[in-house]
Amino acid sequence: MTKAPTAVICLSPYSGGMEIDSIKMAKKLAPYSKTILIAKKDHFIANEVSKESNAFALETVQFKSNLGPTLIFGIRKLIKKHKIKNVIFFGASELKSLYFSFLGLDINLIIRHGTTKSRPKKDWFHRLIYSNVNYHIAICEHLANNVRYIIPFGKKTELKVIYSSISLSEEPNPRIYRSPIQILNVSRIAKGKGHEDIIKSCEILYKNDVDFILTLVGDGEQVYLDSIKKLASTMSYADKIIFTGRSNNIPSFLNANDIFLFPSAGEGLSNAFIEALSYGLVCLAYNNTSFPELKKMGFHCILSNDNSLEDLKKHLLFSSKNIQREKENSIKNIQLTKKVFAIDKEIEEYITIIQ
Repeated sequence: MTKAPTAVICLSPYSGGMEIDSIKMAKKLAPYSKTILIAKKDHFIANEVSKESNAFALETVQFKSNLGPTLIFGIRKLIKKHKIKNVIFFGASELKSLYFSFLGLDINLIIRHGTTKSRPKKDWFHRLIYSNVNYHIAICEHLANNVRYIIPFGKKTELKVIYSSISLSEEPNPRIYRSPIQILNVSRIAKGKGHEDIIKSCEILYKNDVDFILTLVGDGEQVYLDSIKKLASTMSYADKIIFTGRSNNIPSFLNANDIFLFPSAGEGLSNAFIEALSYGLVCLAYNNTSFPELKKMGFHCILSNDNSLEDLKKHLLFSSKNIQREKENSIKNIQLTKKVFAIDKEIEEYITIIQ
């Protein structure tokens, strides 16, 4: 069944999971609806989409302020141009402008939530801009609870949980272990992502004569990236830490490593962590946000006490000294991810809510 035209809107200038997910969403919906991806001009999403031929259209807007006439009328013009009925919005701060962009238009507004928010937004202004939302989509139960606490609901607003699917561009081929242990992190290098704890936790391996290589894949804002590289350079095991920058070939790293170390301060449901599970890596994280949910689903992953570097060190050392057994226990995650995070399942659930 062909649906009415749909706009996927993500106006973030960054290159993290949300931005990548917006591109993936446009690709997934294109066979079922005329799909337009609307992004910020001359930034990551627009540049990535421009590199290849896609089944969806790309439109860009140029703006400086998240609340201003340039953004309001720029979006409104595109909505009218393409006769958009459905909008799936990835983000938060630009919703103020989108509210005014959509005034008087018949829009089925869907907001997709992928990150944990900390402060309630239930003042009169936020009640106004969220009043016309048809659906809030949380990508895990943890985020659904977070949305209930943070976000005001309109009279007809519904909340649904739809797990994001994964599509593997390369088949899992778990590394046959041989020394040194290969440890991996894939994420934007930013505060809260845990890079300081990743680097510091490896000290216990060094002190216990466990040979290892730590590979950090990702980019970030230069000031913070420089501070993390400076921290790494001060370690007695600095020669064992590799910064690769951002990569478009993550599967090659997943197939070449044993342990995925991800002590984030809190995620929605991390794409990088799910991909590591899907490739059979031994996955370590802190016991916060969505990670306990994965354990309840049956995934084998190791969770340390939240924000406890000492507990993280203990689990990292134990996993490293028992690496063969931990790798065997992690292999079952490959099939389970295919079941829980299936593309057909995700698309079917979105098709039921777009008009």
